Amino acid sequence: MAKFSFIVPPFTGHINPTLSLGNELLRRKHSVSWISPDPGLKSQLPSGGELQVLSFKLEEEEKNKLLEQAQELQKKKTYGIDSLKFLYEEVLTPMNTYMLEGIEEILSESRPDVVITDHQVFAGAVASLKKNIPYATSVTAPASIKVNPFFPKIHEWEGEQVISFQKKFGISGNKRMDCSSLLTLVYVSKEFFGETDLSSNYKFIGPVITPRAQKADFDWEKLETAGEQRPKILVSIGTTFDLSQKKQFFKKVFEAFENENVTVIAVSDPELFDSIPDNFIIQKQIPQLDLIPHMQTVICHGGNNTVCETLSHGIPLIVIPIAYDQSFVSECVTNKKAGIRLNFNRFNPSQLKEAFSSVLNETEYRQNAQAIKRSFEESGGAVKGVDYLEVLLKK
Repeated sequence: MAKFSFIVPPFTGHINPTLSLGNELLRRKHSVSWISPDPGLKSQLPSGGELQVLSFKLEEEEKNKLLEQAQELQKKKTYGIDSLKFLYEEVLTPMNTYMLEGIEEILSESRPDVVITDHQVFAGAVASLKKNIPYATSVTAPASIKVNPFFPKIHEWEGEQVISFQKKFGISGNKRMDCSSLLTLVYVSKEFFGETDLSSNYKFIGPVITPRAQKADFDWEKLETAGEQRPKILVSIGTTFDLSQKKQFFKKVFEAFENENVTVIAVSDPELFDSIPDNFIIQKQIPQLDLIPHMQTVICHGGNNTVCETLSHGIPLIVIPIAYDQSFVSECVTNKKAGIRLNFNRFNPSQLKEAFSSVLNETEYRQNAQAIKRSFEESGGAVKGVDYLEVLLKK
């Protein structure tokens, strides 16, 4: 039996794959812990998993100020390259700075045999190197390891941010260490990711989809009343940074589908809208994993989790990226012709309606989505990921 420690940020999409990997490690009788700044993570852990909560050397006033800043950042409009700059300078670098000391303390005390750190928690890599503990990397945003041939300077700039952090905290040299040279697990298939010259330490194990610990309530009766033959659409665009932006988006969705013979399930706050079309179901939270198999298509912002959850069922998408890595994920969808991409700021209701008609009626979209589904299944998921971790342990 060995000791494995996951280091995760307080972001749901980054935590979920580790829960499945951790559950498989526990099934194989290993000891597994999660290092996180969020004490609420305890309720999500598989039976037998341990939570080690990071301590912050901050006064209460400083903590409150950080919380207020985080809330304000949610309202910030960012697009394209600006969104990446915002992500590193205002989110990732401060977060890693605050986490590093606590991670070092926990690793010194617990001395795990292997650390698995999220690729955006590069403090985990720094701490592991300083403590001489072998580490693997968990990559939940594959865009970060893909060099865009049209914009190679972007990837270079990202690397500079990581290297600057490493040097500041005691790791010399000009090689970024956020992705482990021993083992880096990537949660898509090679086929979906596209051509790559990455070395053999990068292992593409496909999506590792974790059932939600808490199920959201849903009006299944209304969905059944609509009838099996009526096409169903899920609309999920994640967290946008501006309320008016979100309302404008849904206004277009309403206009596209309110008089159509379809049922639309949308993730949003019903109180944002003066009226909601009869063929729409709008909820703040939905049981997304349970709903997706019933859909004919999913309209989303190109977030890696929603895209992979959809393609895991062989369902085509309409992707409307907003920021961060969503453009890369959307490009993967369209390169494989498993969906259609629209421009978030410029699409109109008729374009959305036309896109839906295409993914519904043109068989190539569903056939290609089914091919990606098969590539995900063949990649091995959590079982294969843990096989790789056990090989690393033996080395």
